[in-house]
Amino acid sequence: MTFPAFLFGLLLAALYGAAFHFWRAETLKKIPLFIIFAELGFWAGHFLAASLGWTFVQVGPLHAGPATVGSALFLFVGEWLSRVEVSPRNR
Repeated sequence: MTFPAFLFGLLLAALYGAAFHFWRAETLKKIPLFIIFAELGFWAGHFLAASLGWTFVQVGPLHAGPATVGSALFLFVGEWLSRVEVSPRNR
């Protein structure tokens, strides 16, 4: 993995997190959480694809296709797990 590919991956994952925040969040408090979820999912998808030898949408040494799928998966699951419901007893 080259340094420019690593930087491109960081930027792409941060853009995924920011776009997801723009689409789903109500406040600015969750944007760091979404960027972290996007980064973790992106690199998990990239390293999974690299270890299994998948070459779906590869940009140089970066496995962008599986990384994008991993980022989306982490974002949706992370957003679902981060929902907080306030019960009437706790008000």
